[in-house]
Amino acid sequence: MNRRIDVSLTVNGEKVSRSVDTRTHLIDFLRSELGLTGAHTACEHGVCGACTVRVDGDAVRGCLVMAASLDGAVVETIEGLSDTGEIRDLQAAFVARNASQCGYCTPGMLVSAADILKHAPNASRDDIREHISGNYCRCTGYQAIVDAIDDVLKARRESEAA
Repeated sequence: MNRRIDVSLTVNGEKVSRSVDTRTHLIDFLRSELGLTGAHTACEHGVCGACTVRVDGDAVRGCLVMAASLDGAVVETIEGLSDTGEIRDLQAAFVARNASQCGYCTPGMLVSAADILKHAPNASRDDIREHISGNYCRCTGYQAIVDAIDDVLKARRESEAA
């Protein structure tokens, strides 16, 4: 039995209203209904982090959140974070450190990295490792990713101190 619910939310700064099946996960809603395919569907159990997006300012697994529960919420995807320039330095650091190879995990990894930049600007390398431990990368390895995030944290601290 399918049941639909009307929801209105803000996605990447734009108001969106849709009637959604109550069983639709946020990641499927973003990809299928809105064409926002940056975040990926992978494990569908909240383990790999490929579907990480922001809801009301916090990083969440899009495969664990039901779209019908988000009436009034603010959702930000990798597309939104990229378009606003919020993670421009982080993206540049990923390129400089070769922290992305196949790119499948990269959108979720960047959203998780943006979360630590936002909530823990004095994070250590161990903090970074702990924070991204819920995001799997099968091809790059984590050293380059940690280096990239650490570079941005240091650069932002130096910028604020100047």
